[in-house]
Amino acid sequence: MVSIDVVESRPSQIRLRLKGVDRAYANAIRRIAISQVPTMAIDDVVILENSSVMFDELVAHRLGLIPLKTDLNRFNLPEECDCKNPLGCQKCRVLLVLDAEASDKVRTVSSSDLVSEDPETKPIANNIPIVKLAPGQKIKLEAYARLGKGSEHAKWQPTSASVLIETGKPEEFELYIESVGSLPASEIFTRSIEKLQKSLTEFSTQIAAE
Repeated sequence: MVSIDVVESRPSQIRLRLKGVDRAYANAIRRIAISQVPTMAIDDVVILENSSVMFDELVAHRLGLIPLKTDLNRFNLPEECDCKNPLGCQKCRVLLVLDAEASDKVRTVSSSDLVSEDPETKPIANNIPIVKLAPGQKIKLEAYARLGKGSEHAKWQPTSASVLIETGKPEEFELYIESVGSLPASEIFTRSIEKLQKSLTEFSTQIAAE
């Protein structure tokens, strides 16, 4: 008999005990949590002005690695959006603007300086550093975030840890998931289960059709 017990649950972490589950399925859930549950991340950056010492490419790379709060019920993956527009729409893309300047002293530009057109899609913390500006330097850009999966790039991974732990009992494991903050750990788990069920159903349908 299959059972799932919550051992520990916090917004950023969840530990579950899986009983009566084959190791292959338990490990599939672990892997899906890392690579198949989508999150928002900055993917395209248009640099309008940059007089800092940091190259444009490095600024864009840093922006992409800032975890963003994600509402999976409100946005579509670009390939699944009905807009079919390579530039995206409000259902699959969010614009964030950065416009910062240092006046008479060195300024650290951080994630709090990113202004999102969607108030719910924003950095998970305000103190993530982006670049330092010397007096007189300025940076101005437009950043476009979209949903993606960890299998495409690490910046879309929703987890900082996803570990399967042996308990010493047959067909019993503990699954520990730690979120980067884009999604609650409990949602990462439930979305992983849904993805596994969907994949198995699609596979069964293909087998039956042959």
